[in-house]
Amino acid sequence: MAQDIDTIKSNNLYSEISLLINEARKQVATQVNTALLYTYWNIGKLIIEDEQAHQHRAEYGKQTLKELSKRLTVEYGKGFSRANLQWMRLLYINYPKCQTLSSKLSWSHYCE
Repeated sequence: MAQDIDTIKSNNLYSEISLLINEARKQVATQVNTALLYTYWNIGKLIIEDEQAHQHRAEYGKQTLKELSKRLTVEYGKGFSRANLQWMRLLYINYPKCQTLSSKLSWSHYCE
Protein backbone atom coordinates (compact mmCIF):
# COMPACT_ATOMS: atom_id res chain seq x y z
CA MET A 1 0.00 0.00 0.00
CA ALA A 2 2.79 2.45 0.91
CA GLN A 3 4.52 1.59 -2.34
CA ASP A 4 1.34 2.42 -4.30
CA ILE A 5 1.12 5.82 -2.59
CA ASP A 6 4.79 6.48 -3.40
CA THR A 7 4.16 5.53 -7.04
CA ILE A 8 1.14 7.85 -7.22
CA LYS A 9 3.10 10.72 -5.65
CA SER A 10 5.97 10.06 -8.05
CA ASN A 11 3.60 10.06 -11.05
CA ASN A 12 1.95 13.29 -9.87
CA LEU A 13 5.33 14.94 -9.37
CA TYR A 14 6.43 13.78 -12.81
CA SER A 15 3.20 15.09 -14.38
CA GLU A 16 3.55 18.49 -12.74
CA ILE A 17 7.19 18.82 -13.77
CA SER A 18 6.37 17.67 -17.32
CA LEU A 19 3.64 20.29 -17.51
CA LEU A 20 6.08 23.02 -16.44
CA ILE A 21 8.71 21.92 -18.96
CA ASN A 22 6.23 21.73 -21.83
CA GLU A 23 4.77 25.13 -21.01
CA ALA A 24 8.26 26.67 -20.83
CA ARG A 25 9.15 25.16 -24.22
CA LYS A 26 6.00 26.62 -25.77
CA GLN A 27 6.84 30.05 -24.36
CA VAL A 28 10.41 29.86 -25.67
CA ALA A 29 9.22 28.80 -29.13
CA THR A 30 6.75 31.70 -29.22
CA GLN A 31 9.44 34.18 -28.13
CA VAL A 32 11.91 32.86 -30.71
CA ASN A 33 9.28 33.05 -33.45
CA THR A 34 8.38 36.61 -32.49
CA ALA A 35 12.04 37.68 -32.43
CA LEU A 36 12.66 36.10 -35.84
CA LEU A 37 9.61 37.75 -37.39
CA TYR A 38 10.61 41.19 -36.16
CA THR A 39 14.22 40.61 -37.21
CA TYR A 40 13.18 39.50 -40.70
CA TRP A 41 10.75 42.43 -40.97
CA ASN A 42 13.56 44.84 -40.07
CA ILE A 43 15.93 43.20 -42.53
CA GLY A 44 13.27 43.66 -45.22
CA LYS A 45 12.88 47.29 -44.21
CA LEU A 46 16.63 47.91 -44.42
CA ILE A 47 16.80 46.27 -47.86
CA ILE A 48 13.89 48.38 -49.16
CA GLU A 49 15.36 51.58 -47.72
CA ASP A 50 18.74 50.77 -49.27
CA GLU A 51 17.19 50.07 -52.68
CA GLN A 52 15.18 53.29 -52.68
CA ALA A 53 18.26 55.34 -51.95
CA HIS A 54 19.76 54.37 -55.31
CA GLN A 55 18.64 55.44 -58.78
CA HIS A 56 19.27 52.07 -60.44
CA ARG A 57 17.58 50.08 -57.74
CA ALA A 58 16.46 47.12 -59.89
CA GLU A 59 19.95 46.31 -61.15
CA TYR A 60 21.63 47.32 -57.92
CA GLY A 61 19.10 45.44 -55.77
CA LYS A 62 19.63 42.13 -57.54
CA GLN A 63 23.36 42.29 -57.02
CA THR A 64 22.97 43.56 -53.47
CA LEU A 65 20.81 40.63 -52.41
CA LYS A 66 23.19 38.15 -53.97
CA GLU A 67 26.23 39.61 -52.20
CA LEU A 68 24.34 40.18 -48.97
CA SER A 69 23.18 36.57 -49.00
CA LYS A 70 26.74 35.29 -49.40
CA ARG A 71 28.09 37.39 -46.56
CA LEU A 72 25.22 36.66 -44.15
CA THR A 73 25.37 32.93 -44.88
CA VAL A 74 29.10 32.83 -44.17
CA GLU A 75 28.63 34.70 -40.90
CA TYR A 76 25.28 33.31 -39.66
CA GLY A 77 24.67 30.06 -41.53
CA LYS A 78 21.67 28.98 -43.56
CA GLY A 79 18.47 30.99 -43.64
CA PHE A 80 19.83 33.97 -45.57
CA SER A 81 19.55 32.76 -49.15
CA ARG A 82 18.77 35.32 -51.81
CA ALA A 83 15.23 33.92 -51.97
CA ASN A 84 14.80 34.27 -48.21
CA LEU A 85 16.04 37.86 -48.36
CA GLN A 86 13.44 38.51 -51.05
CA TRP A 87 10.79 37.04 -48.72
CA MET A 88 11.98 39.40 -45.98
CA ARG A 89 11.63 42.27 -48.43
CA LEU A 90 8.09 41.17 -49.27
CA LEU A 91 7.23 40.83 -45.59
CA TYR A 92 8.06 44.50 -45.12
CA ILE A 93 6.25 45.52 -48.31
CA ASN A 94 3.09 43.59 -47.35
CA TYR A 95 3.19 44.61 -43.68
CA PRO A 96 4.68 48.11 -43.60
CA LYS A 97 3.61 48.47 -39.98
CA CYS A 98 5.46 46.03 -37.78
CA GLN A 99 2.61 45.99 -35.25
CA THR A 100 0.36 44.21 -37.77
CA LEU A 101 2.53 41.07 -37.64
CA SER A 102 1.02 38.25 -35.63
CA SER A 103 3.40 36.22 -33.50
CA LYS A 104 0.85 33.41 -33.74
CA LEU A 105 1.97 32.85 -37.33
CA SER A 106 5.38 31.42 -38.11
CA TRP A 107 7.85 32.65 -40.70
CA SER A 108 6.80 29.86 -43.08
CA HIS A 109 3.17 30.97 -42.76
CA TYR A 110 4.12 34.46 -43.86
CA CYS A 111 6.13 33.07 -46.78
CA GLU A 112 3.12 31.07 -47.95
